[in-house]
Amino acid sequence: MHRHFNGLKTAALFGLIWALLLGLGAVIGNGRYIGLFAVIGLAMNFYAYWNSGKLAIRAMQAYPVSETQAPAMYRIVRELSTKAGKPMPELYISPTQAPNAFATGRNPNNAKVCCTEGILGLLDERELRGVLGHELMHVYNRDILTSSVAGALAGLITSVAQMMMFFGGGSSSENRPNPIVMLFMAFLAPLAASVIQMAISRTREFDADEDGSKLTGDPLALASALAKLEAGVASAPLAPTPQLQNASHAFIANPFRAQDISRMFSTHPKTADRIERLEQMAGQRIRMPQRFDGPYRPGPHQG
Repeated sequence: MHRHFNGLKTAALFGLIWALLLGLGAVIGNGRYIGLFAVIGLAMNFYAYWNSGKLAIRAMQAYPVSETQAPAMYRIVRELSTKAGKPMPELYISPTQAPNAFATGRNPNNAKVCCTEGILGLLDERELRGVLGHELMHVYNRDILTSSVAGALAGLITSVAQMMMFFGGGSSSENRPNPIVMLFMAFLAPLAASVIQMAISRTREFDADEDGSKLTGDPLALASALAKLEAGVASAPLAPTPQLQNASHAFIANPFRAQDISRMFSTHPKTADRIERLEQMAGQRIRMPQRFDGPYRPGPHQG
């Protein structure tokens, strides 16, 4: 039921994006340029979808690891992918102390799963299993396709809105659109498109939490990991560079400090809300870990 409602919500959000796009097309150039921007948007979407794995891996400077280098990751991912009836993905580690993880790839046959050195030192093996189950479900649920389409459409709407600042609607003052309307749409459309894109990412996080916990059979493991990650990210956040901001929706936890990005534009739901849902699945509450303030140490699963 949870997944069903998120599917309807995503469809409605995509409908709003296209409604904005059509509204912009009706204002700028009497719709003469909407075909051009549609082609550009599709090309952007195709490129982002086809290269999503490379872009995220490159942004985190991650490197591939062998089973000898990361035995726990391999053991957990092999177990979960076999249980799901899916192929074994490629595994990567990012050399950063910021605790986080992400999965990417256009389908299960091209999946990549990446953990940072920070998360490997912060979580125990049970919590790591919960995180990896979550990330695998992003691939199995085709969330990368959803986020790629949303990002491309949002980018297209932003581009069209910006073009409105330079082009009129007709050759005469009677046919030219109201400049106040043009300014309003030029600022409102990119804002609305960004909010819609963020909302789509948030619904997918809830789905991956739920489906990943069903895959592992241990919702409280993921809940405990999320609580630790919230404290760990606060202690070692990533800098919000443009490259990382474009990939931030793929992370299991928002990688930036709260003051670096408005909650309104966060790609992730509140950690407390995610934990509460997981506790409801398990029928019990977790014991919240203490705030993590010290240096990262290799966890027991690293041996």
